[in-house]
Amino acid sequence: MSFLNDTPLGRTSAFIDQYTPSLLCPVPRWDARESLDLDTAAEGEPRLPFHGQDIWNAYELSWLNERGKPVVAMAELVVPCISPNIIESKSLKLYLNSFANTRFASREAVIKAIAGDLAQVAGAPVDVRVMSMEEAARAAVWDDHGDSVDHLDVAFEHFEYRPDLLFTEQGPERNGALVSHLLRSHCPVTNQPDWGTVQVRYTGAEISPASFLRYVVSLRNHQGFHEQIIEQMFVDLKRQCAPRHLSVYGRFTRRGGLDINPFRSDYEDLPRNLRTIRQ
Repeated sequence: MSFLNDTPLGRTSAFIDQYTPSLLCPVPRWDARESLDLDTAAEGEPRLPFHGQDIWNAYELSWLNERGKPVVAMAELVVPCISPNIIESKSLKLYLNSFANTRFASREAVIKAIAGDLAQVAGAPVDVRVMSMEEAARAAVWDDHGDSVDHLDVAFEHFEYRPDLLFTEQGPERNGALVSHLLRSHCPVTNQPDWGTVQVRYTGAEISPASFLRYVVSLRNHQGFHEQIIEQMFVDLKRQCAPRHLSVYGRFTRRGGLDINPFRSDYEDLPRNLRTIRQ
């Protein structure tokens, strides 16, 4: 991933507080998906076994109104997983900070600017919602909507990536949902830990809760961007457990005023953007 040498990730960066779209840096999705060993479409790109979106929550957004008064807000950014690029997270932080001392006529003008800039870098339309503090405070919070595996009293021997730990139980097909707050991985550039919650919903043979927990813990020292980790989990669960339907939803804790929440599914629409207790 030599292209990451051109991004600000892991580097000291100057603080720019005048609106500067050029701060945004793309990261190609296809390069990161090589490790998934996906089937290849006719045009030579991976054939995705899922659809989905990446939900970004931005907690540090401010600009000046026409009279020079600061406005603070939160933003929700939804990037489709079919976009050619993801947006490098530190560049997005720097870009949003560049709004701080720039005057905008309205919230709608801010939304238009962000949506246009992000779409150009991602290579696909990006949905943008900007909320006042009062609107954000009224938002509902996360409910696990699944069986937590974190209470299981099992022994652990593997702290390196082991997809073969996953297996199913014998029995009839079922609709299941598993949740774990023990997900941890590492940024492939800075090697800093990323912490998250993962929810798996499926139709098929029962996925062994203990095997799922051991698998989640095996990612503890694995390197990958948030989007890569969730896509890897989707592919591993499909290959090892063969569910007829599958969704994998990651809710990662914030870094630099941003959290990233990838959702991948072969049957469900985008879930609600509900913050967990750690977000």
